[in-house]
Amino acid sequence: MKTNDEALLKIKYNVLRTVSRLAFEGRLEEERDNIPFKLIPGPKAQFRCCVYKEREIIRQRIRLVEGKCPSDKQSDNIIQVISSACEECPITRFVVTDNCQKCMGKACQNACNFGAISIGRDRAHIDPSVCKECGRCAQACPYNAIAELIRPCRRACPVDAITMDPETGICQIDEKKCIQCGACVRSCPFGAISSKVYVVQVIEAIRAGRKVVAMVAPAAEGEFGQDITMESWRTALKKVGFADMVEVAAGADMTAAYEAMEWAEAFKEGKKMTTSCCPAFVNMIKKHYPTLIDNMSTTVSPMCAVSRMLKAIDPETVTVFIGPCMAKKSEAADKSIENNADYVLTFGEAIEMLRGKEVELEPAEETKQEGSVFGKRFGNGGGVTNAVIECFKERGESADVKVARCSGAAEVKKALLLLKVGRLPEDFIEGMMCQGGCVGGPSNMKQEMAFKKDRDAVIAKADGRGVWENLKNYDMDSFSMHRSYEKPEA
Repeated sequence: MKTNDEALLKIKYNVLRTVSRLAFEGRLEEERDNIPFKLIPGPKAQFRCCVYKEREIIRQRIRLVEGKCPSDKQSDNIIQVISSACEECPITRFVVTDNCQKCMGKACQNACNFGAISIGRDRAHIDPSVCKECGRCAQACPYNAIAELIRPCRRACPVDAITMDPETGICQIDEKKCIQCGACVRSCPFGAISSKVYVVQVIEAIRAGRKVVAMVAPAAEGEFGQDITMESWRTALKKVGFADMVEVAAGADMTAAYEAMEWAEAFKEGKKMTTSCCPAFVNMIKKHYPTLIDNMSTTVSPMCAVSRMLKAIDPETVTVFIGPCMAKKSEAADKSIENNADYVLTFGEAIEMLRGKEVELEPAEETKQEGSVFGKRFGNGGGVTNAVIECFKERGESADVKVARCSGAAEVKKALLLLKVGRLPEDFIEGMMCQGGCVGGPSNMKQEMAFKKDRDAVIAKADGRGVWENLKNYDMDSFSMHRSYEKPEA
């Protein structure tokens, strides 16, 4: 995750690793209540006011790692608030700074219609329990002495899904608006917002002897250095009990090929379309631009494509996607998309699950390329468009299409608004909610630019097979690439 708060990550990953170890050993049920005391032995607090607060935070994190809500409140939302951690966030929206001159005109006090401002000995004071956050005081102050401070989580949310409980100040997520992108998780300096984790369910499936197959996202290549390849992932995952691992770049080729056919048909009809592989983008359309649902591609995501391929071979297979995206968890939970991934783990969650069995990713030579270079770069901003255009070229079709390559929430919202009002100049929209594409996802372990060189070096070793050429290696007639599942005829 892209944050400099090492203490925050240490706590999160310690809980993940401890729960994973106990789950592998079959002792989680008996040891669950002891975990907070082992991680926070006391008597001195490590990161909060007291060990009791810290242990409560650990308890709520354990529930999240088990795929539950942190409190007893029931919610299907993937993104959840750890209330005991959010209580420490002291920020109110408007704060009087040292620039206050206690001017005789008392412009701030006169501008407030709610009686929230009093004049103290050194400066004006805003009572947060009375303040309605209208901002009139800040506008009225002649010295710009009143600063507007927006909580990081609220500022990061692209759909205004975050508010604060007026009584407790704890952040609240409006599930009708939330697109599960994880931007708030990445931005919270207290680690008070996180996502449900499914390592326990994955481990239980492995221990039960089920055939569990991992599907690793293309964004993994290069993030862990040039020596950590897809073979490194395959070897490590097999050590902890996975039956095999499949490179999701193969699914990216599948999505690109079928989306190209869909786009070609839409282009002939003069219909503008959007991509459908980014789940946060799909959630954005469904919740905030519902009139555009018919403009969204009906082709499944690379994750779903690989899962359906595996389940077509063996319906009993448990498929687990590993990548940088939290929104993928909401896609997997969407029961309207049949035979999608059973579980989703972020890179950090998967690595701590491995460490629960004392397994690390180790350098390994690549032995089994499963996707084209275009599939491997599917997770880059513009990668979907490049792959689709390549498919046009390989089939000898016109590639003279204009695409709005949207990277990040601001570009996505602008393009969707233009499409909604019929003023989009381009023919298609590639929508990626994360800046830079999937490689800029909220659960990446490094900043995108920090591993770009390694990523380019790793992908440069791949052969130059085409997208359609690569699909000859897979039985594409055995499963459907349509979002609403259609079982192929026998």
